[in-house]
Amino acid sequence: MILPTEFAMIARHFRPLAGPGALDLGDDAAVFTPPAGCELVIAADAMVEGVHFLPGTAADLVGRKLLRTNLSDLAAMGATPYGYLMTVSLPRGNPDAWLAAFVAGLAADQAEFSLHLLGGDTTSTPGPISLSLTILGTVAPGTALHRRGAAPGDGIWVSGTIGDGILGLDAARGELADPDGYLAGRYRLPTPRLALGHSLRGIASAAMDVSDGLVQEVGHLCRAGGVAAEIRAADVPLSPQARATDRLIDCLTGGDDYELVFAVPAAHEAALRGLTTPLTCIGHFREGPPEVAVIGADGRAIDIASGGWSHFSG
Repeated sequence: MILPTEFAMIARHFRPLAGPGALDLGDDAAVFTPPAGCELVIAADAMVEGVHFLPGTAADLVGRKLLRTNLSDLAAMGATPYGYLMTVSLPRGNPDAWLAAFVAGLAADQAEFSLHLLGGDTTSTPGPISLSLTILGTVAPGTALHRRGAAPGDGIWVSGTIGDGILGLDAARGELADPDGYLAGRYRLPTPRLALGHSLRGIASAAMDVSDGLVQEVGHLCRAGGVAAEIRAADVPLSPQARATDRLIDCLTGGDDYELVFAVPAAHEAALRGLTTPLTCIGHFREGPPEVAVIGADGRAIDIASGGWSHFSG
């Protein structure tokens, strides 16, 4: 069964996802009043078949990853999810069952993370499936986390484990043994660290999520704060599955982890002890040009040709 006409498709699949302000998806735009006393936090991200997810990936996982990668941007700002706009571009002849499963994945995560669809657009495309999502969140005025703010002496901290995303991509491609499916699962379905982002307000001096590689993201914090950074490679937390691959450089530079990396002044470190998310200090910021040095167990700098993923690198 191919997709129904556009308006029938919207009514059938997307209207059940709509929340307050969406006007039942019957108008050209949403109308809503932000929660009293809050600032809006807005981010957008895209996913393209063959670039951000593999052809043949279960449609419900595609929908959930699309939403979760955007939720990760809110987590990095310490924001609470509110709603989202979405554009869906599907090839003609794409099965209606694919869209039904895609929407079911969105619905599951809407319920888990407490937000709703506000509107968007649907189009056809001659190319691969292309998806874009604009997410809206809220924070109390002046409390949002930013990339800028890291200072000399601040510790570099990360949540969870690093490197599972890039290794999981190889596992999903069948290029890496993954007996328990853990790595592929981490690639296909990341966990946005929303609760951690909330807790870091007033503790972290700078933060962002690890979507394009740990070293590259720390470099962004360096440039935003005008500081240098030193990462202790041996302290970067790896899952047992990642450690078994002996691919440290890939773990340091690969993307799709969607963990948080953040700067914490020494005076605030004690406040981290009560948090339930696994956290690890992997280095520190220092004075100097905005560069990242990765130090091996032998005390020598590790040569890393590329700090992370870029859509436009050669």
